[in-house]
Amino acid sequence: MMSFSSPIAEDATLGTTIAILNVKDLDAGDNGLVGCTIDPPTPFKLQSSLRNYYTIVTDAALDRELVPEYNITITAIDSGSPSLSSKKSLNLKVSDVNDNPPKFQKSVYTAHVIENNSPGLSIFTLNAHDSDSNQNARVSYLLEETTVAGSAVSSYISINSDSGVVYAVRSFDYEQMKNFRISVKAQDGGSPPLSTNVTLDFIIQDQNDNAPQVLYPVQTGGSLVAEIVPRSADVGYLVTKVVAVDVDSGQNAWLSYKLQKASDRALFEVGLQNGEIRTVRQVTDKDAVKQKLTVVVEDNGQPSRSAVVNINVAVADSFPEVLSEFTDLTHGKEYNDNLTFYLVLALAAVSFLFITCVVVIISVKIYRWRQSRLFYQSNLPVIPYYPPGYTDTGVTGTLPHMYNYDVCMTTNSRKSDCKYSTLGGQSVLVMDPSFTETMQRAMNEKSFLDDADSTELMLAIL
Repeated sequence: MMSFSSPIAEDATLGTTIAILNVKDLDAGDNGLVGCTIDPPTPFKLQSSLRNYYTIVTDAALDRELVPEYNITITAIDSGSPSLSSKKSLNLKVSDVNDNPPKFQKSVYTAHVIENNSPGLSIFTLNAHDSDSNQNARVSYLLEETTVAGSAVSSYISINSDSGVVYAVRSFDYEQMKNFRISVKAQDGGSPPLSTNVTLDFIIQDQNDNAPQVLYPVQTGGSLVAEIVPRSADVGYLVTKVVAVDVDSGQNAWLSYKLQKASDRALFEVGLQNGEIRTVRQVTDKDAVKQKLTVVVEDNGQPSRSAVVNINVAVADSFPEVLSEFTDLTHGKEYNDNLTFYLVLALAAVSFLFITCVVVIISVKIYRWRQSRLFYQSNLPVIPYYPPGYTDTGVTGTLPHMYNYDVCMTTNSRKSDCKYSTLGGQSVLVMDPSFTETMQRAMNEKSFLDDADSTELMLAIL
């Protein structure tokens, strides 16, 4: 064996040299003539360009995934008689090339998810196989960037890139979304990498999370609505029909109707499946005009959910009779509404009067305080003094003279004001009685005006 290359790449071209060998036979003549063969048949062949020199080359395409190694046996035989031979065995390994992408068992998978699931729940596992080896067989899983209901797919689903486990990012609602589809890419670690896409369909399964909704009769709150049944109604008379729906699906939306309460259970019945309310017996004159029924609508979920509807039935032949029986209810409600309105109005009026009185009293106090500050600047009490008028008569010197004095003084005065006039040539001191009467009259008038103002103010407040 002169040379031997092992392993050989599986993508080796045809005619690639695997080994070079030389064969010798020490005999002479025909006994030294040697021929070589390969056993068993393999995708290789022997070529000889020189005497007793041989090369082993590829004769067909190799595939490591089918045959990862070959045991090649070379037999050399001479031309003597009897012929002699010898054998040489070679173990040839085939190295991997990234020529196989990851493969899924299916092209489309289906996953079922119950609505109202908790975020982060594991809902499916994808598995792709790569027949290559080592790094070429390492598979990673990636979400294809698509949209679901106008939002990025990553806001609904996430996937573990190594294990292929698919997780729910949010809680699903069957009533809003019943199914959606995503695409996942499986990519190997070769260079360049190879990949395969797979489709994953998600089916949202319904859960009994919605109660039945009553469409008819409409529940109008406080207003009074009654179904009229004539007293001549026969057995099986259709009074009304309860219509309800359930937004769930399957058995969660199968509805049944039951009569829960009734003023007279022997008079009415409700259909279990259709919700029709009919009379059980003949209506008589002894039956009360006002009849009240309570019907329960249940779905078939586990656990079941229900809705309650109240129905007023009037057994009468004329509308005035119905009106006279049901007006007490409406009047009572109107009376309660009016009483509430008047109570609120009275409370608002009392509150307004109280606030007004407080504002007026405060305003009067402020006004009086400002008036006192305006007329009296001193902190000392003001004591007005009104002296009588004096006339001084007398003769001093050679000429007679007479003066008239008016003096006004207060406790806060530092100087006095004095007015005088010459009355004649005599010096006479005269007290004027009318002066004191005039001053007293002025003081009485001022006190009267103050009392009048106070009386008007109190009247305004009241």
